[in-house]
Amino acid sequence: MFLKLFSLFLIIPLVELYLLLKIGGIIGAFNTVLVIFITATIGAYLAKSQGFLVLRKIQEANSQGYMPGNELLHGLFVLIGGFALLTPGFLTDAIGFSMLIPQIREIYVGIAKETLRKKIERGDVQMQMYTNFRP
Repeated sequence: MFLKLFSLFLIIPLVELYLLLKIGGIIGAFNTVLVIFITATIGAYLAKSQGFLVLRKIQEANSQGYMPGNELLHGLFVLIGGFALLTPGFLTDAIGFSMLIPQIREIYVGIAKETLRKKIERGDVQMQMYTNFRP
């Protein structure tokens, strides 16, 4: 767990900084800032539109009477993708855009489902049924 947090909070920003400096040296500081601003704007729009699409699918699943597990995972990755696009940097932009494209997002969802399945089989995650639930 420590290694994952270490990479998240130290390695990724260092890679982002390196890419920003390298690309900024090639296309110039103003153009780099402009690209970052444009990707954040497009990312916010895509996250909003994809988020509404996923929300509609969740509502459809609920109205048909089944648990929208797949749809919730899609929603999670839309949220992460939108956040990644609002974070300045080229690596996070690439990851964020990939999470907002439904066909590529399906790969992320498949990996997440497989990871969850393995954790449940190993007993790392316990599933509990709540019988005293009151709406």
